[in-house]
Amino acid sequence: MTEPMHGLKIRGMRSVDSSLSQCVKLGGSELPALHSDGDVVIGGFFPLHYVVTEPQHSYNSKPQITSCSSFYQRAFRWMMTMVFAVEEINHNSSLLPGVKLGYHIMDCCDHIPTGLQALFSLFRHSKTVDSKSSTCLYYSPVPAVIGLASSSPTRAVAHTLGPFNIPLVSYFSTCTCLTDKHLYPSFLRTVPSDLFQVRGLVKLVTFLGWFWVGTIGTTDDYSLYGIQAFSNQFGRQGGCVAFHLTIPTSPTMAEIQEMTDTLESSTARVVVVFATEGQLLNLFLELAQRNVTGIQWIASEAWVTSSRLASPQFLDILQGTLGFTFPGVSIPGLKEFLLNVRPSRKPGMEFFNMFWEEHFGCKLEFETYKDGEYAFEKPVCTGSEDLRNTDSSYSDVSQVRISYNVYKAVYAVAHALHTFLNCDSAGPSGGLCEKHSSFSNGQFLHHLKMVNFHNQFDEKVYFDTNGEPVPLYDIINWQKDSKDEIRFIKVGTYDGSAPQREQLQIIKNSIVWTKGQLQVPVSQCSAPCPPGNRQATRQGEPKCCFDCLPCADGEISNKTGSTECTKCPEYFWSDKDKVKCVAGEEEFLSFYDTMGIILVALTLLGFILTSIITIIFHSFRNTPIVKANNSEISFLLLLSLKLCFLCSLVFIGQPSWWTCRLRQAAFGISFVLCLSCLLVKTIVVLLAFRTSISGSRGWKLFGTSQQRILIICTTAPQICLCSGWVLGAPPFPFRNPNYQALTGKAGRKRPKCRLKETIT
Repeated sequence: MTEPMHGLKIRGMRSVDSSLSQCVKLGGSELPALHSDGDVVIGGFFPLHYVVTEPQHSYNSKPQITSCSSFYQRAFRWMMTMVFAVEEINHNSSLLPGVKLGYHIMDCCDHIPTGLQALFSLFRHSKTVDSKSSTCLYYSPVPAVIGLASSSPTRAVAHTLGPFNIPLVSYFSTCTCLTDKHLYPSFLRTVPSDLFQVRGLVKLVTFLGWFWVGTIGTTDDYSLYGIQAFSNQFGRQGGCVAFHLTIPTSPTMAEIQEMTDTLESSTARVVVVFATEGQLLNLFLELAQRNVTGIQWIASEAWVTSSRLASPQFLDILQGTLGFTFPGVSIPGLKEFLLNVRPSRKPGMEFFNMFWEEHFGCKLEFETYKDGEYAFEKPVCTGSEDLRNTDSSYSDVSQVRISYNVYKAVYAVAHALHTFLNCDSAGPSGGLCEKHSSFSNGQFLHHLKMVNFHNQFDEKVYFDTNGEPVPLYDIINWQKDSKDEIRFIKVGTYDGSAPQREQLQIIKNSIVWTKGQLQVPVSQCSAPCPPGNRQATRQGEPKCCFDCLPCADGEISNKTGSTECTKCPEYFWSDKDKVKCVAGEEEFLSFYDTMGIILVALTLLGFILTSIITIIFHSFRNTPIVKANNSEISFLLLLSLKLCFLCSLVFIGQPSWWTCRLRQAAFGISFVLCLSCLLVKTIVVLLAFRTSISGSRGWKLFGTSQQRILIICTTAPQICLCSGWVLGAPPFPFRNPNYQALTGKAGRKRPKCRLKETIT
């Protein structure tokens, strides 16, 4: 495929095998085509029909050409834009001077087999060509092809043209799959890839707060790749797809009704649709018949500016539709050119005649039909009907979009030819293009990839390394005007090449939503959880379907729709509503609490009673009874009791450095001293009874000195232990933040004394 092709003449770009006298055309009857001769002929494929009758092959006879029906006027305008651009270039003396551009345009019916049939017919449209070149297939009768509209037929044609390096420039095929240059090396397009549209749609949907949406697609590559990319990116942004409906190629009424039932019953009120208008027509007709309203439709560029779907019968269900489309322009002179279309008996004018009959709802006398009854279904056309007297999308060229992509594609091919034919160099042709240039396969494709120019609309036209343009989109909103008609209103833009934060620009206040609402519709499986709660996903359901659970004590959530509760910092606690952390309120046994007052009262009562007894003992210290009771130990016992009563006061009030050290030690020593005194008194009483029996020897063995020594010996170890503990590992004040979990008192923490050796 890379050997040079010397002596190739630009006219027709055809050749023959050296072993043959001519290239022989194989196949049957020719498909209808719109043809214009020229020094260079450009191919064009347009979906002039969108319904194809699948033939039943018997394999006993030669297959017939696939028949197409349902004429597509919008595609006819695209085709005429290509014709207009070619004629405009031919009248432009500064572009391709001395070279006449021609075209050979065919109907691909938006169908893979028909598109391939049209391709093979395009490459054999010339009857015979003589040449000294090597083989017919190495040389293309056209330098480039403009087409197609849908991604699946485009893939088939691009895959066929790729090995021969014949450029295919698409004006409407947006599938991301066509970016693969290993499979489609000669494919370019003037329309951005769906990769950027999907990113924009995800940004738009999430920006408007919709995370629970449905999707609708078809079985073609455009829809499959678009829906898959949207679902993946939408899922990464936290969104959920509630349902996905696939429209079959030829849906039955039962299938349409089943899809309508799903749309009616679903809680998802936002639906993203990747499909063409022809594929959606039956579904929307059923929705309109049932009057299914309240769905916010998000449209891909394939149908967002569809005049057929914007008809009054779909007004109630499609009003408020949002979607992405390509920037539109008003091409000077295009409207007059379109209005000058006329039917004709001449061969090659079949497309004009089809359009005329479809547009005016009549039949031309000189047209023949396979079905004899069809001729009587419509009135006869005179051929003098005036397009100016009709109001249709065909003649509305105030903001053309797909037509503009066709326009840019033709001019890109023309500029590539201009460079390739050395039209700017002063040579033997005297400033004209070199018509007899010779080149090898891929040279023109290389020049086309390097195209870089500014058109009359001051737009820079070029292809990146993937053969794609700058990803620019307008955001369109379907709004009803005073005549109860749908108007496509621009409410924003999306620039895929801009920084992330600047890509989506939208005027939210100018949008009219479904059913004419002015507030953004709500689409959710579960309402977002209010602050103070967290979302708990339901088992077996999407993450957008959840229950709301209150945050636990000590945790908060201060945002709507929080999936987790945040734990408060140490010494902070959640407030009553669990929406913010507050400093913990210290809780301790205060002197002003009821329990504190009771304890203080009992302590003072005990201390006072003990003091009174001490005073009484002191007043009667010289009496025989007091002397007999060992007044010294009695006073010491009363002192220890008073200390025990007073030690309880240290446990009341806010803990401090000295109270923590004094609490346990003071009470322990006082209590041991009290027990020591009681022990001595018990021994004294016991000896008193024993002395009455065995004499006074016991008193000598356990006299006053021995009693003092016993008290000292029993109290001293306690004093030593407490002193060592206080000096070596003293307790210290400690706030217990977990106290609330036990008491249920929110916003409080309990200071207490904590042993040093328990800290890890």
